[in-house]
Amino acid sequence: MSDRQPPRRRVPGPARPAGEVRRRPGPGARPARRPAAPRPARPAAARPLRLGSPRPRLRMVSLALTLVLIAFVVRLLQVQAVDASTYAAKAEQNRYVGYTLAAERGQITDRSGVALATSVDAYDITADPTMFRRKQLKIDDGPEQAAALLAPILGQEQSDIAAKLRTKGQYVKLAGRQTPQVWKQIKDLKSALAAKAEDGTVNVIAGVFAVATSKRVYPNGELAAGILGWVNADGKGGGGVEQQLNTELTGKDGKIRYAQSGGRQVPTAGSTETPAVPGSDVELTIDRDIQWAAQNAITDQVKESKADRGYVIVQDTQTGEILAMANSPGFDPGDLTQADPATLHNWALEDAYEPGSTAKVLSMAAVLEENAATPRTHVTVPNRLHRGDRLFKDDIDHPTWYLTLNGVLAKSSNIGTILATGQLGTTQSQANQVLYSYLRKFGLGSYSGLDFPGETKGILASPGDWSTSQQYTIPFGQGVSLNAMQAASVYSTIANGGVRVEPTLVRGTEGPDGRFTPASTPKKTRVISEKTAKTLAQMLESVVDDQEGTGTKARIPGYRVAGKTGTANRVDPATGKYHGYTSSFAGFAPADKPRITVYCAIQNATKGSYFGGQICGPVYKQVMEFALKTLQVPPTGTKSARLPVTFTP
Repeated sequence: MSDRQPPRRRVPGPARPAGEVRRRPGPGARPARRPAAPRPARPAAARPLRLGSPRPRLRMVSLALTLVLIAFVVRLLQVQAVDASTYAAKAEQNRYVGYTLAAERGQITDRSGVALATSVDAYDITADPTMFRRKQLKIDDGPEQAAALLAPILGQEQSDIAAKLRTKGQYVKLAGRQTPQVWKQIKDLKSALAAKAEDGTVNVIAGVFAVATSKRVYPNGELAAGILGWVNADGKGGGGVEQQLNTELTGKDGKIRYAQSGGRQVPTAGSTETPAVPGSDVELTIDRDIQWAAQNAITDQVKESKADRGYVIVQDTQTGEILAMANSPGFDPGDLTQADPATLHNWALEDAYEPGSTAKVLSMAAVLEENAATPRTHVTVPNRLHRGDRLFKDDIDHPTWYLTLNGVLAKSSNIGTILATGQLGTTQSQANQVLYSYLRKFGLGSYSGLDFPGETKGILASPGDWSTSQQYTIPFGQGVSLNAMQAASVYSTIANGGVRVEPTLVRGTEGPDGRFTPASTPKKTRVISEKTAKTLAQMLESVVDDQEGTGTKARIPGYRVAGKTGTANRVDPATGKYHGYTSSFAGFAPADKPRITVYCAIQNATKGSYFGGQICGPVYKQVMEFALKTLQVPPTGTKSARLPVTFTP
């Protein structure tokens, strides 16, 4: 074993600065410092937590934002480019509202321009249902609360109004054609609720509005109601002239469209408007004063006789113009709620009935025109006459009458009329054919020419269809039917020298531009000769002037009056069987220079007399006197012919 020491390991000293030269120690040098002993090693410290890279998360967020932006861009392109027009139209629809501007209905006046039917300011009460929803009012029962306030004002049921307020859309009409007073009540109520809104009270009728329109009124109440008719809730004519000339009277509605917000117009957003064109005014041939006299006279007599109804017609014999056409009972066209549905007619044109003895003048016209007899021809009239399957009689039992043809008409003999018309042909069939031709010429079985709604043309069968009894009853006015206008026209034809002028009710129309357009000239047709017409007028005078006549109650002091009474068995329209009587009187004056025709008929008089001369004769006199004075027709001052009524056998 060697005692040799192992070599000493050199311990590295501290690092020398760069550039330093290591020197060896020389003599006298200070011994070198021994290096310090190394310190014991410390335990290693814990390694710090290192975070993951944020880049993946940023990429995901960026991707999500990109997708959202892409969705917005796509939607924006759809709204502003692809479907731009569709969305614009929807926005336009929701923003803009439109209303119809009702045209003002034309007036109906009498021949002097006096208003018989006119229009006044009114309002349609409307609402915007969207303003009654919970979103708007913050309450659930907005429609019900509003309905409770509006019902007493509008006169409607609360449930009906509430149902309207809950409908969809932005417009609903609550009530039409209300008076300005009604709208003022609603406005005042709206203002009161709006003032309380500051205290938290909900204005439940803020969505109620009004649209200006017009309402039909009839200043004279029931006067001429049968002629005028009425206007229904939709503003259209429901009867009479209002219906007949509805197109001319209505005009043309306009339109208005404007932007709105919250149910109110936005003034700065502009609007478009097409103005309404007013309807034309209609001027009738009616004279209001004569119409009033006729209506009063027939109304009083219908009440006194406790009749079903009655009518009076006054006509200008020369022009055919109707000066009055009165019905009783009547109705107020401005308040149909109180009207009996049975009165909503112009029965003077709509009622077909058997005229009775007033039609005997037609038989006499045929006999005279065919030269089968003269006014002085003798006619022996027995108390009974057997013809066909019947035994005929006059209205009263009598011994054999020895009458002239004039007397047959004056005493209104049925038997005498049958005997006279039997001379119209060598056989009864020929006589029937001749009589039928004259009935047609006088206008029976045809419309009058008025073109009035609901008018009847009556019933006139062809002679080949006449029953055995009709061959003998038609000559005295049974078995044939007509209306009052047709009956009046017969007498006007005789008064006009045998020329029939189609009756007219309208003189013309005046348009919105103020231009008057007269009605078409009525058709004229010669029916009988002037000579025959003059003879008939003289014979009709005997009915009124002669003590043997049946029309003495129609006499008018100072005037020559021509007329004829009528009392006919009446067919009850409800059963189709004869029940009661039709009483009538027809005539014209002055008899020698005719100007006016008056016809009166009363249906089913149940109190007092039912004879035409007794109950219609006085009505004729009252109306004729008034008309003569109104039109300032003077008496002629001439004496009547006084044709003989009887003869001595």
